[in-house]
Amino acid sequence: MTKDQLIMGIETSCDETAIAIVKNGREILSNVVASQIESHKRFGGVVPEIASRHHVEQVTLVLEEALAQANVDIKDLDAIAVTEGPGLVGALLIGVNAAKALAFANGIPLIGVHHIAGHIYANRLVTEMNFPLLSLVVSGGHTELVYMKAHGHFEVIGETR
Repeated sequence: MTKDQLIMGIETSCDETAIAIVKNGREILSNVVASQIESHKRFGGVVPEIASRHHVEQVTLVLEEALAQANVDIKDLDAIAVTEGPGLVGALLIGVNAAKALAFANGIPLIGVHHIAGHIYANRLVTEMNFPLLSLVVSGGHTELVYMKAHGHFEVIGETR
């Protein structure tokens, strides 16, 4: 019998601090999100400095809640994945630095994840990906059509910005 693989994902590319724990690439054990919608609403959009400050305030709380909901200890994790870009630089730095510190302190491998690739590969949580494929990615104010002939092969064939 093989050991279950547990991966923590940390996402701080814009205005939400999100941490999830996934078992064997398919089963979501926890998915905790701290939204910043109310903080940015009065400005009519995301203010990068405010977003970064909220991530600093929330990342530890979200981390602890994700571990508690999944009923796992940090030492049980096989890897930590983190969004490394694209996104708001200050916001990304909070998540990347938290992930690096956790990985280093606990001897856990760290996996950097491209934000848009993460959106595409999230589909694997519910179904297999059959190549070639065309993916529509809508993230924030950006929309892309991405052609993939195989894993890791991304060709943007259309975008709004």
